[in-house]
Parts: sequence; C-alpha cells; structure tokens
Amino acid sequence: MKSLKVIIEKHPDGYVAYPLGLKGVVVGEGDTYQEALDDVKSAVRFHIETFGAEVFVFAS
Repeated sequence: MKSLKVIIEKHPDGYVAYPLGLKGVVVGEGDTYQEALDDVKSAVRFHIETFGAEVFVFAS
C-alpha cells in the first residue's frame, strides 16, 4: 500500500482536498475537513481501481 500526501484547503464555502503524487486530476470536497478528507480518499481509490498503479507519479 502506497501512502500519499493530501493537501486540504479551507475556503469560504467549505474544504477542498487533493492528493500529491498521482497523474490526473483527483479532488475531494466537503463542508468540513473530515468530509473533504473522506471524499478525496474515495476518489483516490476509484482513480487507482480505474486506471491502475501507473497513476502513481513515482510508480515502482
């Protein structure tokens, strides 16, 4: 299992989260920090299941 760094930004209308180290665009959002984190985790899982391990920028 690889780990990714996730950036979570607070905006006036909620939170936006995105991972570093993946090819493509993967974003999560939510009204709270935790909602944004949960959403981006789900989006990352889907992205990897759909496109495979080659989505990692530093695939080994």
